Amino acid sequence: MEGFAGQALSIDWNSLAIPTISILEKILRPLLVYAFLVIALRLAGKRELAQLNNFDFVLLLLLSNSVQNAIIGPDNSVTGGLIGALTLLSTNFLVVRFFYRHPGLETAFEGAPELLVKDGVVNEARLAKELITKIELVEAARRQGIDGLDEVSTAALDPDGALTFVAKSREAEPNRHEELLAKIAELGAELHALREELAGRGELIGRPSSPPSRPSP
Repeated sequence: MEGFAGQALSIDWNSLAIPTISILEKILRPLLVYAFLVIALRLAGKRELAQLNNFDFVLLLLLSNSVQNAIIGPDNSVTGGLIGALTLLSTNFLVVRFFYRHPGLETAFEGAPELLVKDGVVNEARLAKELITKIELVEAARRQGIDGLDEVSTAALDPDGALTFVAKSREAEPNRHEELLAKIAELGAELHALREELAGRGELIGRPSSPPSRPSP
C-alpha cells in the first residue's frame, strides 16, 4: 500500500521537462500544420469558416483533432507543448503583421466579400459558388434579427466567413423619422387651430366654468 502511494505521488521530471524529439522537429511540425490549414481552408471556401450548419462545425472540430498528433508527435512533455504553442503564436503574429503591412496581398490571398443579396434579390450564382442554400441564408438572417430575405438590402459573405446583413428598414429609418416629425407638427397645428376656434366661442378646453351666482337673501 505504501509503495502504491509513493508511486502515485512520484513525478517523472525527465518526461515532464525534456522533449523526446529534437527542438527543431518541435518547431517544424506546427509550422507545417499551420501552413497546411491556412491553405486548405482558403481552398475549401468561406462557408467552412461561416459554420452555417452542424456539418461545418463538426468538420472543424475533427480537423483540429486530426492534426493534433501531427503537431505534438511522439512527445508529450510540457516543454515540448510549450515550444509548439510558442511556435504557433509567433508564426501567426508574423503572418498577421506581414499582411497588415501589405493589405493588397491579404485581399489577394483571402479574397473579396461576396455579395449574396442586393435589394432583396438573391444572387443564385454566388450562392452556388459558395455552396450556401437559401435555407441557410434565411437562418443566418434570422440570427441577426431579420425575418426574411425580402427585408434585406444587402447580404455579403466576408473573407473570414462572417455573413453581414443590412436590413432595408435601417436605411429607411431617417425618412420615416422625418415623416413622423412632420405628422406630429401637422397634428400640433390642427390642435392649435381647434383651440383658437373654441376660444372664440368662449369654450376653451380645460377652463373651469364660473360658478352660478347665489341669489341675495
